Amino acid sequence: MAFRTTLAAALTGVALIFTAVADTAWAEGLRVVKKGTATKLAVPMNRAVVVESDVPFAELSIANPGIADISSLSDRTIYVLGKSPGVTTLTLLDATGRLITNVDVHVAADVSEFKERLQQILPGEKIEVRTANDGIVLSGTVSSAARLQRAMDLAERYAPERVSNLMSVGGVQQVMLKVRFAEMQRSVSKSLSSSIALGGSSFAAKTGTWLQNGNGLGTPVTPQDGTLGTVLFGFDIGSTQVGLLLEALEQKGMVRTLAEPNLAALSGQEAKFLAGGEYPVPVAQEDGVTTIEFKPFGIEMNFIPRVIDGDLINLELVTAVSAIDTTNSINVSGLSVAAFSRREASTTIEMRDGESFAIAGLIQDDFLDNSAQLPWIGDVPILGALFRSADYQRNQTELVVIISAHLVTPTRGEALSLPTDRVKPPSENDLFLFGRISRNQDGPAGEIARQDFSGSYGYVLD
Repeated sequence: MAFRTTLAAALTGVALIFTAVADTAWAEGLRVVKKGTATKLAVPMNRAVVVESDVPFAELSIANPGIADISSLSDRTIYVLGKSPGVTTLTLLDATGRLITNVDVHVAADVSEFKERLQQILPGEKIEVRTANDGIVLSGTVSSAARLQRAMDLAERYAPERVSNLMSVGGVQQVMLKVRFAEMQRSVSKSLSSSIALGGSSFAAKTGTWLQNGNGLGTPVTPQDGTLGTVLFGFDIGSTQVGLLLEALEQKGMVRTLAEPNLAALSGQEAKFLAGGEYPVPVAQEDGVTTIEFKPFGIEMNFIPRVIDGDLINLELVTAVSAIDTTNSINVSGLSVAAFSRREASTTIEMRDGESFAIAGLIQDDFLDNSAQLPWIGDVPILGALFRSADYQRNQTELVVIISAHLVTPTRGEALSLPTDRVKPPSENDLFLFGRISRNQDGPAGEIARQDFSGSYGYVLD
């Protein structure tokens, strides 16, 4: 008896479960229309919806069978199948021929699967999906341009060439580049030459600088141009006069060039920077006319940032450092036109907000070594140095570019300050009585400027 009671209870539970599932499945495709009430019915394309009337009907009609197809399952139930995108009207009549109701049937593409896939691929994105005729309309806000493109690519799989994009990209879409150009130039030049002169009552012999006009034994000697040090020895050997001239030159120089531009640009837009000038270059035209074209020189930089995803930045960069080179000038139409020395680098990289990269290795090393001597005699050991001259030149240049990218947003103007804000013109008393060319600054900057920094301060590295 207990076994029968348990089995009956189990069968009853199973029956209730299947009844609930069946009711749920039926409710998903069931639409109820009431007499005298206008109703709108949305039917996915190539799918069916069951419509139930609250009163029995005797006749059915569909305005455009090409949009939706209908069939009656009973005197209260209608099976509606969506065939092609569009809008049509379903009419229900009773046994007396009176109108029960009109149902506006809207057939559109089925986007339920597309919504599921979109949520799986791009979770957390606020993208709204709607249908328009036979296409898909996407709206809402996405976090990056890359995710927007992914949503568009997925929609194209469901409605090729019928996707409308009304989405906008949120988040920060402005990129600021902090760039540091550092160039070091070093030059070394050394030269050493010697000259000898012999003179007597019936002969004279000269080499090197002694060969210049006006130079003779017993007269002031004119050294070569650019010579920084000369030593002259003279003595007599009997009736023969001997002169020995040593000329030496050593030059060292170093140049440091630095520029630190900060530029901000919208994602996908180009920004340019030039610190230098423009050089006029004559250009020959027709009929002997010469026009002037200006060529920029100095420190140049062009970049196009693209915010790909979150804080990931794609950066397309072209940078160059150029200078006027007068040593390689040419003549055009009677005008001397200087050449340009130019070092340029272009690259495309990906980096995250706050990261930096360096363009280095732009090294130029020029070496020149010359030696001149009197034939045969200059090859004689020790004594041959008096008949030989040599010079040595070396120029080294190295350029380093360090670039940092940051995602930025605008700020209020009151938060920014200029170098001129900390300087005020002097009053008449300060200028004429005390000789001050500026007044004391106010605020934190002025307070720091008035401090007397004595002793060690700043960063100290042991």
